[in-house]
Amino acid sequence: MPSHQEPRPRHGARDRDTAPPRGRVPGPAPRPAPRRTGGPQRPGGPRGDTKHLRLGSPRPRLRLVGFGLTLVMLAFVVRLLQVQAVDAEAYAAKAEKSRYLSVRLAAERGDITDRAGIALATSVDAYDITADPKMFTPEESKVGNAPEQAAALLSPILKVPAPELVKKLRTPKSRYTVLARRQTPQVWNQIKDLRSVFAEKARDNKPEGGPGVSVLAGVFQEPSSRRVYPNGELAAGVLGYVNASGRGGGGLESMLDQQLAGQDGEVTYAQSGGRRVPTAGGTRETPAVPGSDIELTIDRDIQWAAQKAISDQVAKSRADRGYVVVQDTRTGEILAMANAPGFDPGDLSRADPAGLGNAALQDAYEPGSTAKVISMAAVLEEGAATPDTHVVVPNRLHRGDRLFKDDIDHPTWYLTLNGVLAKSSNIGTILATGQLGKTQPEANRVLHSYLRKFGLGSPTGLRYPGETSGILAPPAKWSTSQQYTIPFGQGLSLNAVQAASVYSTVANGGVRIDPTLVRGTKGPDGRFTAAPAPGKTRVVSERTATTLAKMLESVVGDEEGTGTKARIPGYRVAGKTGTANRVDPELGRYRGYTSSFAGFAPSDKPRITVYCAIQNPTRGSYFGGQICGPIYQKVMAFALKTLQVPPTGAEPAGLPVTFDPGD
Repeated sequence: MPSHQEPRPRHGARDRDTAPPRGRVPGPAPRPAPRRTGGPQRPGGPRGDTKHLRLGSPRPRLRLVGFGLTLVMLAFVVRLLQVQAVDAEAYAAKAEKSRYLSVRLAAERGDITDRAGIALATSVDAYDITADPKMFTPEESKVGNAPEQAAALLSPILKVPAPELVKKLRTPKSRYTVLARRQTPQVWNQIKDLRSVFAEKARDNKPEGGPGVSVLAGVFQEPSSRRVYPNGELAAGVLGYVNASGRGGGGLESMLDQQLAGQDGEVTYAQSGGRRVPTAGGTRETPAVPGSDIELTIDRDIQWAAQKAISDQVAKSRADRGYVVVQDTRTGEILAMANAPGFDPGDLSRADPAGLGNAALQDAYEPGSTAKVISMAAVLEEGAATPDTHVVVPNRLHRGDRLFKDDIDHPTWYLTLNGVLAKSSNIGTILATGQLGKTQPEANRVLHSYLRKFGLGSPTGLRYPGETSGILAPPAKWSTSQQYTIPFGQGLSLNAVQAASVYSTVANGGVRIDPTLVRGTKGPDGRFTAAPAPGKTRVVSERTATTLAKMLESVVGDEEGTGTKARIPGYRVAGKTGTANRVDPELGRYRGYTSSFAGFAPSDKPRITVYCAIQNPTRGSYFGGQICGPIYQKVMAFALKTLQVPPTGAEPAGLPVTFDPGD
């Protein structure tokens, strides 16, 4: 054994001299050194001291992922609890709302009839044409321009501009829109036919076969009603009309809208597959309550006679307009209220907007000589004169700052008070009313009190929309000229119903009865409820009223009277003519005339009052007795016959008109 140990080869070096000698048992061979790859040699000492690279523990990362998943699941649980427990009702309501579609059920509007139950305004079956805009989207209709195509087809049928229809159909967030209201069944039939035709075309053009989809598949109908007026223009001014929303837009349709309209109901449809389909379990309905029927005091036949007479004369005289009022003197009921020109409330497209009202109640005008009956009533009731009182009437009369005259130049007339009324003398009326007080202001106050009692300056009591009360200033504000013009009907204004009521008051023995237009209502249950009784006011004594009736007979019956064209064979007629200067509403000054006639019959047992007026006649005569007297005669004769009023057979009183100044 050598005395010293041989040196160990360097790590990583190979040397054949290191092989063991033959015959010796070799020990473990040293590991070969790793092959160099050109990179830097990993630092370290001998192989036995090298440390191996080890991965970190996965547990922290697993814990982090688990914590995150826990938070996510917790959020889901909290949201689920909120939806199912905390906000369950709110979400259920939202789901219910999106599932169901509620549609209004229009109540059937009540009828308006005449006093015999004949319909003047009624409702017929109609349809509201509706659509589901979602069904016109490209996704549902499979057509990119479905709204435009549908609008082009529907526009000529519905009479609605195509762009307006397109706008309604292009509201995809909505499931309901109304394209047109109150269309006739014929319109809906046209739409159904078109829808079928286009569905068939779509089926034929579909390559793979199967059911086709019409471009109008999203158009539906809902039952409704449409207002119609069977008699056209008859009583249109009284009835008014229904507007586009189905509500009263004027006249009694507006005044009584709440009673006529009833109460709308509602139906709720379940939606399925993007369509609105009524189902047995998914439809809820609150029935509509029909409106009440309104029975008027109007007599259709008398209304027709009045409307024809005034329309013919307005056209013949080329006047602006005219009106006739017929009233039952015993009850105050309006039997007719006619206006000319009129309009068709069922077709407002051709109507003049300025003529849609009721001029008989809404026009305020100066009545002229028909108001002299009030002056005579005051003179008689106050005991200032009698029908036989002598009144000397000069050709001109100077009062205040004016010179007054009658309609015609004349020599000095020697008239009785009855003659003043029969010949309609302005000067004679001024002289007579001057006896109502010791001074002119006192006489004015007395006259004003009678004008008010006869209803001037106050509503008629009809409560009609747009009605005028007229103009009657207090006597302290009467101008110098008004103090003398008001007694003969200038310087104050009224409406036609007020004028008729004055004569009905005289005919009714001096008791004024508030005019009425409605007799009663019939509810959905069929029960009739009469209208409240009208108010009554004693204006003058029965004796004064009887005397006035006799004096008014002289206007018609005496050859010197101004109302001879109003005579009716076999009947005693009381009446008064009127011709007044007319204020032009556009110019604000006098231009043209108001021609009128008022009276009642039979004069000794009054039953009917007729009043007519024509505004601004421009052709032929403008005197009230000449153009309104014949209207009175036609309408009164027809009304007496219709109501079967017999002649009394008594002879007229024959009061004197003039006196002999030598007596």
